[in-house]
Amino acid sequence: MKLARAVEILRAGGVVAYPTEAVYGIGCDPWCEAALGRIAAIKRRPLTKGLILIGADCGQLEPFVRPDWMEWVERQLGEEPRPSDPPVTWLVPARASVPGGVTGQRSGVGARVAIRVTAHPVARELCRGFGGAIVSTSANTAAAPPARSALEVRLRLGRQLDFVVPGPTGGHSRPSAIRDAESGRTLRE
Repeated sequence: MKLARAVEILRAGGVVAYPTEAVYGIGCDPWCEAALGRIAAIKRRPLTKGLILIGADCGQLEPFVRPDWMEWVERQLGEEPRPSDPPVTWLVPARASVPGGVTGQRSGVGARVAIRVTAHPVARELCRGFGGAIVSTSANTAAAPPARSALEVRLRLGRQLDFVVPGPTGGHSRPSAIRDAESGRTLRE
């Protein structure tokens, strides 16, 4: 029931919090500019930093990935990740249509998007219910540590969010690593 309510809110342009592999995330419909702006305000950081997208599978990430990179994405992310696997987010070339608030710059040639197929069962079901990828950024303001429980989210960000999905995080000690698919560099370990 709680996931169904969160899905309704996402579809209506709202912002929700939910457990991920290591921390609580906050998310929205990545195509909704108003919701992207709300996330930037909640986090107190500019949208020029970009946002991570999570999906239940590669198909949900396809609308954001430049078509010539989808084969790479399917090879790299095609198998369903196990909850015990350390989460990895990949920075890949974006389609020109991806909102600049997601890529961290204006949309178009040269834009890149950060993507991950989530292994967390609640986050995965949230994406499935929504019917596509959602934004997934840590539930915190820019200078604060990320929340690791629904209670921490409510205490720190409560009224700024439309809904908090309860549940434990996946038990990983750190948020996802971020790797650049083009260079192979690790941007965050």
